Amino acid sequence: MVTDPIADYLTRVRNAVMANHRIVEIPSSNMKKEITKILFDKGYILNYKFEDETIPGIIKIALKYHPISKVPAISKLERVSKPGLRRYVGADELPRVLNGLGIAILSTNRGLMTDKEARTLQIGGEVLCYIS
Repeated sequence: MVTDPIADYLTRVRNAVMANHRIVEIPSSNMKKEITKILFDKGYILNYKFEDETIPGIIKIALKYHPISKVPAISKLERVSKPGLRRYVGADELPRVLNGLGIAILSTNRGLMTDKEARTLQIGGEVLCYIS
């Protein structure tokens, strides 16, 4: 039993990137699916596939690398809000990752979104992680 499934998700992706793997498999949950969709929309991963035939379901993520230099698109994954210490921010104090080059994923009352989307909607929430 994993006590922090989001940290487990980020660690699996981080380890796969460090080992130059092409595909990583992660146990599925609704929040992990939403994080995967955000990573795909922002261009940090190449593709993803949800396989819900098994219990628990599996998320297969194809990691993205530069075609010539083989540098990964994801350079840093950092968990911010942990089960022991939650970090909430208001709409006026949303974080900026690498001065706008990275993203922060927030859990808001309107679902998971990036810091830029939350800034345009003027809503705050729980900061889950930083990705650059």
